[in-house]
Amino acid sequence: MQIDGHAYRTIWVDPEDRWSVRIIDQTRLPWALEILRLTTLDDAAHAIRAMLVRGAPLIGATAAYGLCLALRADPADAALERAATTLAATRPTAVNLRWALDRMLARLRPAAPGARLAGAYDEAARIADEDAAQNAAIGRHGQTLIETAAARPGRPAGPVNVLTHCNAGWLATVDWGTAIAPIYAAHNAGIPVHVWVDETRPRNQGASLTAYELGKHGVPHTVIADNAGGHLMQHGQVDLAIVGADRVTRTGDVANKIGTYLKALAAKDTGVPFWVAVPSSTIDWTLADGVAEIPIEERAAAEVATLTGRTEAGAVMTIRVIPDGSAAANPAFDVTPARLVTGLITERGRCPATAEGLLGLFPERR
Repeated sequence: MQIDGHAYRTIWVDPEDRWSVRIIDQTRLPWALEILRLTTLDDAAHAIRAMLVRGAPLIGATAAYGLCLALRADPADAALERAATTLAATRPTAVNLRWALDRMLARLRPAAPGARLAGAYDEAARIADEDAAQNAAIGRHGQTLIETAAARPGRPAGPVNVLTHCNAGWLATVDWGTAIAPIYAAHNAGIPVHVWVDETRPRNQGASLTAYELGKHGVPHTVIADNAGGHLMQHGQVDLAIVGADRVTRTGDVANKIGTYLKALAAKDTGVPFWVAVPSSTIDWTLADGVAEIPIEERAAAEVATLTGRTEAGAVMTIRVIPDGSAAANPAFDVTPARLVTGLITERGRCPATAEGLLGLFPERR
């Protein structure tokens, strides 16, 4: 995707040394564009844990490259297993992390230690390239929904209004994004589209990241408070909602950033279609009950207690927004039951959020 006319992915091998890994430090956005160099396993693990990279597909790609960096130091069997364990422990909810590590291990375990490094970089590059291609396909399949909304009989004139939550654009993936990919596809095709961007407390990924990338791409958008979405739906100002996910069960339950469940309830009550866009690597075929079985990450209370922003003088500062002595809880995700989801958008097409719907797209999973 584009930032000020320059094409970027969110992660890439440094073209100069051909082994270190470059990422965009997303904790610095939107105030500064900083490119970081990862050279060790610990660098990669820290990048995932501290959310320098975030979004389920990008977490998976970063973990894959983290194994590459680990093997540069030690390609032995024990070191490989230790590195995979370290990376797997960084964040619990996004299934892409485990998926990417399992795929890397399947390629690397049978190989002789001396052959592992080249194989690791090759497999990590495949994971990254496949993610970009899958997300471009999600964009094409989701674009049809926006075209349909634009042509709906009796609809008032004006752009199609899409509501999204958190950041599921190209910053959350290797390229294109999941929930935002259909918006980019529609915008690039000349379909007038406007995005309601939930701020997404407590880390404000919508206000800081989704708004940033939409602005850089020229897509009209408006940042709204998290609690404004239901009001907009009641008053006919949302044509459809599209969100991403960190894990989808085989029955269609969806884990996404905290607050998604409330948006889905409001959409159900007001008749607004509620779609979830995911690559197949986000589907966890081992789970059936999302509420009971998906692990929910509990992050630091400081994320709720503080806010970071830029002053009118241009300084970036962090301030406390709750009283001293008040406790804060910070579940990072919630689960939206499949009954509230209109359908899923994957690289293979769209389907109902049901076991049969998913198996229709992925019959090899029967």
